[in-house]
Amino acid sequence: MAGGDELKLLGTWASPFAIRVKFALALKGLSYEYAEEDLASKSDLLLSSNPVHKKIPVLIHNGVPVCESNVIVEYIDEAFAGPSILSADPYERAIARFWAAYVDDKLLASWVTILFRGKTEEEKSDGKKALFVALETLEEALAKCSDGQGFFGGDNIGLVDLALGSQLSWLKTAEVMSGEKFIRSDKTPLLAAWMERFSKLDVAKAALPDVDRVVEFAKMRQARMAAAAAAAPNN
Repeated sequence: MAGGDELKLLGTWASPFAIRVKFALALKGLSYEYAEEDLASKSDLLLSSNPVHKKIPVLIHNGVPVCESNVIVEYIDEAFAGPSILSADPYERAIARFWAAYVDDKLLASWVTILFRGKTEEEKSDGKKALFVALETLEEALAKCSDGQGFFGGDNIGLVDLALGSQLSWLKTAEVMSGEKFIRSDKTPLLAAWMERFSKLDVAKAALPDVDRVVEFAKMRQARMAAAAAAAPNN
């Protein structure tokens, strides 16, 4: 690596937050060491690198840790040469940060409710409704941000593309496990075309986990949660 930079990424294979960092590293053509973390038994390196939140992902650059996925992505963009992830224009950067936060606040929260947090069918149904609303909102955002081009970043993928793209395997998992199609060409045609386009990118192929593997992971997590709930004493 140019300049003798040493990069190490602490993450978990299924984490969309770690996946988006992998996207950014691949986009910049950077080589790095990857360390898979066991979140049930966190490594001393993770705990010392992120003592505040004790969460992945963490990027360690020449021995110095950087935490929080979107912060890491912006750090990679500023620290290394290669395709720009954020625009040089302050307003466009602000808009990208807004929509990247929306993806995590609304979209991710919706499929997490469908798969894990929703305890009743009503709660899961509310999660589905919230997911459709989030996707419709992102459809409108894509129309405005892309300026008629292929990505939220215009001609090239940007921060919002990485944030949304990192959740594609989980969105497809939610579709498989709920029996509901969420990204539909008749409802959100721009997003459907965007998903096809993004999935064919080399950075996506290199980092997105296999949907079948994520489905099995989600089923195992659901089973563990159900067993824990059954074992918990009644209040």
